[in-house]
Amino acid sequence: MSAPKLTGLAHHYVSATIKGGGFVIDATMGRGHDTLFLARAVGARGQVIGFDIQSEAIAATRNRLADAALLPQVELLQRCHSEIAAVLAERELKGCDAAMFNLGYLPRGDHRVCTETKTTLLALQAAHRALSDGGILAVLCYPGHHRGNEEFEAVSAWMESTPGTERRFQNEDDENSPVLFLKR
Repeated sequence: MSAPKLTGLAHHYVSATIKGGGFVIDATMGRGHDTLFLARAVGARGQVIGFDIQSEAIAATRNRLADAALLPQVELLQRCHSEIAAVLAERELKGCDAAMFNLGYLPRGDHRVCTETKTTLLALQAAHRALSDGGILAVLCYPGHHRGNEEFEAVSAWMESTPGTERRFQNEDDENSPVLFLKR
């Protein structure tokens, strides 16, 4: 499956989990598509915390949310997703309905700046611990880019070794195609 189809599939599963007024995480904002989806899903009483290390991603996400009048329920943080645990502790937040990860690099951005295996694993652990009963992690990996296979292998191993129900979606004809992991 292509990345847009997998993103739509992730949105389908995540939307079935999110409660209006809930709290969710976008661990890798990118251009803000998942952040916008999450902001709509939680509604005006909900809260989205978004992470990205690149100012370009923050600006693109802020503009997308402002255009949709959804900026008030979203906190945009120019911080690494490995800081999820610290941010949640600072805000005394628990019971996350969903956490979304779209790994790799910023579309139409500098491809040398991409998610790192070490920080992604820290972020996954923190997000998984923060999930409410019935909460979901949605992780889209891209094995085809220059560091993507290493990150994919590590995420795959983490998913298999971490308690909970896991589902995996990928185009079986192409080992370099994106992979969507869902973990409850």
